[in-house]
Amino acid sequence: MRIFKAFSIEAAHYLPNLPEEHKCRRLHGHSFRVEIHLSGDIGAGSGWVVDFAFIKEAFRPLYEQLDHRCLNDVAGLENPTSENIARWIWERLAPSLPGLCRIVVQETASAGCVYDGPGGEGGGAGVADAS
Repeated sequence: MRIFKAFSIEAAHYLPNLPEEHKCRRLHGHSFRVEIHLSGDIGAGSGWVVDFAFIKEAFRPLYEQLDHRCLNDVAGLENPTSENIARWIWERLAPSLPGLCRIVVQETASAGCVYDGPGGEGGGAGVADAS
């Protein structure tokens, strides 16, 4: 079974590695949508894979580092593309979020990135029953 929790992040960024004339080289902002996906078995007692509140608490420190910030100022996000943001989130969540299998970062209604971990196809392990 797979579950996900979505978050909205308001942040500015610029992409320093692009040519000077590229519009994304200039400082601009997005209403990012971040989805955190987990996979695992449904707990016999709880009836769920994991409590959504657990995902929210695990993501909270990262959310606080990203929301209403210039992402280029966040350590590790000096080139904050959607792809790099997704990998950055994964690297920080994976140790504390069993079952992590996908991070989705959407920067506009029609553009985004799906990251399935370093193995490419959902590197997450199963989730223990959180009941």
